[in-house]
Amino acid sequence: MAIAKHNLDEPITRHMRTDFAAIKDTYTVGETLSFIRVQGLGEQIVYFYAIDKEDKLVGVVPTRRLLMSPLERKISEIMERRVVSVPDTFTVFDACEFFVLYRFMALPVVAAGGRMLGVVDVKLYAEEMFDISEREHVDRLFESLGIRLSQIKNAPLSKRFQARFSWLLATVVSGITCALLAGVFQKTLVESVVLSFFLAMVLGLGESVCVQALSLSIEGLHQSKPRLKWFLVNLWREVAVSFCMGVCAALLAGGFSYVWNRHIGTTIALVLGIICAVSAAAIIGFSIPVLLHRLRLDLKIASGPVALALADVVTIIFYLSAAATIM
Repeated sequence: MAIAKHNLDEPITRHMRTDFAAIKDTYTVGETLSFIRVQGLGEQIVYFYAIDKEDKLVGVVPTRRLLMSPLERKISEIMERRVVSVPDTFTVFDACEFFVLYRFMALPVVAAGGRMLGVVDVKLYAEEMFDISEREHVDRLFESLGIRLSQIKNAPLSKRFQARFSWLLATVVSGITCALLAGVFQKTLVESVVLSFFLAMVLGLGESVCVQALSLSIEGLHQSKPRLKWFLVNLWREVAVSFCMGVCAALLAGGFSYVWNRHIGTTIALVLGIICAVSAAAIIGFSIPVLLHRLRLDLKIASGPVALALADVVTIIFYLSAAATIM
């Protein structure tokens, strides 16, 4: 089916196929193969979907497993029960995001009660991405700031303001929170003015590491299924790398601080503060996109402002807490 331009907001049901291969979960493998021979298959069959007596999607049967299983085995015994499906309320844009995240050749479309309505295949994504490829690099520039180009292009002033300012609130809130935290640790900053000189540097380090972890997390979500094991393994790797970077940056900054100020307490506080702040920023940067993905929010747009705001607050907490403890 040819995809017209600028149809990202169209319902996915307009582009689904209804000639999908649906088999009853109560069938045996032998009965299923006989059924397929009699009924035939559509022109673009990719997966075999198992449905119950009410036509609800209950599983998917890999072709190899169907062909290699004993004829007396039930479909319910060989099917995969965890199926990634597309709600019929999804738009074309939503479906394209699922193709990017899960890398399947086709996705089933289901109604609210789980009844299977049709199938949308990867051709939809391929044609739609070809249409918008020239605009993609422009969108990426806006995503890091919390703006989607489609939200502000040709929109009235009120909507442009809402689309852009809503995510800036995260920065405003984090700035106010950081100011309040600095007030809480005012005594520490007064006792060691040198610590305040390095505050901008520490915030910059935390934000830089956060953005790096953020980018790696989003890229990983596009290439892999976000399972708990995947998250824990890759989070550990990112924290380990960030810890090493934090140690190197802390030693450089601490060495300069000691040569300049000749105060061992300030130097230790600076070193520990940087290491803790950078490690925490890595955790935040890698975790926020995963969390937003689980909540089915726009992880590209929301991740940047939210992660950076949290990174700033956590950086201030760790940096000044380390200083207060040591000083």
